[in-house]
Amino acid sequence: MTKPNKRIKQAQTLRIFRKIHRLTGAALFIFFFFVSITALLLGWKKHSNGVLLPETYVGSSTDLKQWLPLDSLHIKAIAVLHDSVSPSLSTKLDRIDVRKGKGTVKFVFDEHFWGIQLDGATGEVLHVDKRYSDVIENIHDGSILDKYFNTSDGQIKVVYTSIMAIALLIFTITGFWLWYGPKRMRKSKVRR
Repeated sequence: MTKPNKRIKQAQTLRIFRKIHRLTGAALFIFFFFVSITALLLGWKKHSNGVLLPETYVGSSTDLKQWLPLDSLHIKAIAVLHDSVSPSLSTKLDRIDVRKGKGTVKFVFDEHFWGIQLDGATGEVLHVDKRYSDVIENIHDGSILDKYFNTSDGQIKVVYTSIMAIALLIFTITGFWLWYGPKRMRKSKVRR
């Protein structure tokens, strides 16, 4: 292949990569916007002074032998949820987070993102708060749509994260080539 033909081929490749880069960016702009904002918030959640992620409060004992049974703590958490927040809220749990080192048990509810922190030993209420970081995480990974549409197995999340991961890979490859391609073309021009 002669030098001019090689440069024409390189220029064509650059145009194709630029077009792919531009179309992918335009098609997924709103999704990239949400992913970037939620990623920023999630990165800062532990440094938000309890705004995004409630701080973990300290219970009275870290000795598990002194703790109440988990089912008793669960019943207490449900009572607190209904008494302190709303009696109409679902009691379906997302997770139970046992913090032995802090003497705390966190009950995080699934459908409304409320969290109840109890002292593991006494069952005393340490904190009740909305967990905004969980809402943000669900927006970030697309699972908020699975909750909204009540899908059975997180299908929307899988499709959404796959599309976003492939798009990021395409952006990385095309962006690199848009940076490197002209350098390569200038080098080949200088060699002539």
